[in-house]
Amino acid sequence: MTEPSLDELSERLGIPLTDTDTIRQAFVHSSYLNENPAAVSGHNERLEFLGDAVIGVVVARLLYDRFPDDDEGLLTARRAALVNRDSLAAVAREAGLDRYLLLGRGEAEYGGRSRPSLLAASFEALIGAIVLSDGLDAATAALHRLFADRLAALRAVPLKSAKSQLQEWSQRHRGAKPSYQLLRTTGPAHDQRFQVAVSLGGQAIAEGEGASRQRAEEQAAARALLSLRPAAVGGLGLPGEEPMPAGGGR
Repeated sequence: MTEPSLDELSERLGIPLTDTDTIRQAFVHSSYLNENPAAVSGHNERLEFLGDAVIGVVVARLLYDRFPDDDEGLLTARRAALVNRDSLAAVAREAGLDRYLLLGRGEAEYGGRSRPSLLAASFEALIGAIVLSDGLDAATAALHRLFADRLAALRAVPLKSAKSQLQEWSQRHRGAKPSYQLLRTTGPAHDQRFQVAVSLGGQAIAEGEGASRQRAEEQAAARALLSLRPAAVGGLGLPGEEPMPAGGGR
């Protein structure tokens, strides 16, 4: 398979790609390195680690700016809809990253080029490589371009609060409602902070904190959603999607 030009990828991303060796390393899967140790200098997992962190920060800032009226629960739901394995894999496909992947023979034969976790990981690695090659501003510009349509779609779809989503999910999958317990209140009367735990079936699954009990409960629900099964993050009606685990998607 002939690798397409990086100039084509640069055009798709809307940014220059200066350090071609670093950019190409973003597409080297460990299986390829194992079979071709003399052909490449390393695989993409360290770049993936860096890109994962950058994507999280940039997407969080995009959402913070685009949705100034959203509380933490809604912002969390929107972020989960954007930064999950299937969403990142879709972005990778649209950018044509599957054509650049360097895979071991077995990985390629078993469909690795279309595997969502591998595509999402390569996308994270590419963002990490762009940071090293051309800087954080270039990576940010590429992410703004790649997520533009998805951000517009988020604006068009109303999201439910994290508490509402958690209640619907828990009733459907556990047959019970979540319960919230006030753990403590700190600070003076004019500037209090509330800490709350949310439980399912008598088991505490997450905690939240906020300037009001309602905000603390919303934060706890948002954190609970991200710790539960993928179906819990259902604000956009995207079944089967799941948040990317920390450090990548393999």
